[in-house]
This record gives sequence, C-alpha cells and structure tokens, in this order.
Amino acid sequence: MNVTATLYNGFMINSMTGFGAHRQPVIHQEQTLAFVYLELRSVNSRFLDLVFRAPDEARFAESQLREILSKRLSRGKIECRIHLQRDRDGALGSAEKAPDPADDINPLVLQELQQYAQHLKQFFPGAADLSLRDILNWPGIIRQEDLSPEQIQLAMMQALDGALVALLQSRQAEGQALTLVILECLGKMERIVQSIEGKLPHIIQAYQDKLTEKMLAVLQGVDQQGRMISKDELIERIKQEIVLYGVRIDVAEEIARLKTHFQAVKTALKQGGPVGKRLDFLMQELQRESNTLGSKSVSQETSDASMELKLLVEQMREQVQNLE
Repeated sequence: MNVTATLYNGFMINSMTGFGAHRQPVIHQEQTLAFVYLELRSVNSRFLDLVFRAPDEARFAESQLREILSKRLSRGKIECRIHLQRDRDGALGSAEKAPDPADDINPLVLQELQQYAQHLKQFFPGAADLSLRDILNWPGIIRQEDLSPEQIQLAMMQALDGALVALLQSRQAEGQALTLVILECLGKMERIVQSIEGKLPHIIQAYQDKLTEKMLAVLQGVDQQGRMISKDELIERIKQEIVLYGVRIDVAEEIARLKTHFQAVKTALKQGGPVGKRLDFLMQELQRESNTLGSKSVSQETSDASMELKLLVEQMREQVQNLE
C-alpha cells in the first residue's frame, strides 16, 4: 500500500477544506499608510459559494475579488475576510523617523469634545466623566490618512494573491492526505474481491450440493417437512429452484464491475484536478454492486464480504465529499 500511495503523491488532488491569509502594506511615497489583511477560509460545499466580510471602504472591489476566486476555485464555501488596519504602534511611517503617537491626535476635535463635555456637565452634573476609550472612539479624534480607492484596490489584489497561494497549498496538502485514505480503502476492497473470486468455485460447488439434495427430495415427491407433494407442485418447485440457482450463482458480472470501478477511481485520482463529483458518482456505483453481491449471496463468506465492502465504500465516500 505504501508503494501505491507514493505513486499518487505527485498528483494535484485538492480538498475543499483549507485556510490562507496575507498581510499587505498600503504604501504611498515610500511611506506605509495602512495594512490590508485578507484571509480565506474554505469548507465543504457541493458548489462554489463565496461570502465576503469587508469594511465599507473596501467593498467596491468585491466584484473583482469574486471574479478572481471563481476562476481559481471550483467548489467549496469560501469566506473572504478583509481588514483594513491603520497601525498606531509605531510600525507605520518612514524608516528615518519613529512616529509620535501625539501626531495622530486631532487637537481641534479634542478641544471641541472637551467643550461639549463641560457644557453638558452643567445640565447633567451626576453624569460620569468621559473615559479614555470614549475619547479615542470619538469620530475624528484620531487622524487617519485618506486612502484612495486605487491604493486600497492594489493592496487587496496583492493580498488576495498571497492568501490564495496559502489556501491552495493548504487544500492540496489536505487533498493528498485524503487521497491516501481513499487508496488504502480501495486496496482493502480489491483484496476482498480477490479473495471471494478465489473462493467462488468452492462456494458454487457447496451450493450445488445443497441444491441437489433439495431436488432429490423433491423428485421423491416429499418436501422438507415430509409432506407428499403433487405432480404440479413438483414441477413448480423445480422451476423455482432453477430460477433461484441462475440468479444467485452468477456474481461474475458484479465482480467484473467492481474491478472496473476500482480502476476508474485510480484513474480519476491520477488525473487530479476537480475530481470530487466524479468520485462521488463512482462511490454510488461501488455501493450498488456491493449491495447486489450481498443480495445474491449463497454463503456466509460472500455475505461478510458484501458487508465489508459496503463499510469501506462508506469510509471512502466520507473522504470523497471533502475533495474539490
């Protein structure tokens, strides 16, 4: 199994689950004015579902972001979160001079706020004083550099490129892990079918012996309870046993189709790309053939094999539903 799994490591099989993020500076005249932080979270979905969370000043670029994501991704629910951060911890500004936090305070707005507070105190003497949080959250109290839409858009496109690379790497790594799980289950199914195929002559012979014994009893005109049966009942019983024998003994077609589907799964994984829907269809076919093998069972071995096959198909289906 390890050798087989290694052969598939070079193929591009992507999961729908992943995460990618990138932080891109907004630079003007060699000065960093802000940062655009963009993150992409991806989970399972039958189709491509794009959800955006962005500040108002960045929403104008949503259509362009949506177009780019639609070209690069085919399935999954993708949540795109955009944060526009104006850094105040000294990281922004030129490299020659460390920024002074006092330079960010707007003295005119601060003076107006103080006057408002003093005026209102005359009417509401028992009111609590303004806290530092209240003052800092007052609109206009902190100077902010005006960012043009062009500056924001350029930074967002660059941030999207970085986040997409990280997301695709994450989805590919998860996809490779799921591929190995699928191949492991597929290998177990192949061994089960091979084992049953080797036992079929013995199973058929045992069923023929049992049927012969029943037919001899019927031909003697006595059923299994020792009751005498008429000629018409005898003929009808023989017909039923012949039909039942023909239906149950021929499982070669089911085994052949199982093998064909095994190869189809391997081929799809080798081809790579968006294979989730194709593999989901193949899981349905494998389940159908495993059920039919169980319904035709004439021995405990084939019944057990059918049950094991169905369990393995279900395990593979859970992984396939995560693939793009």
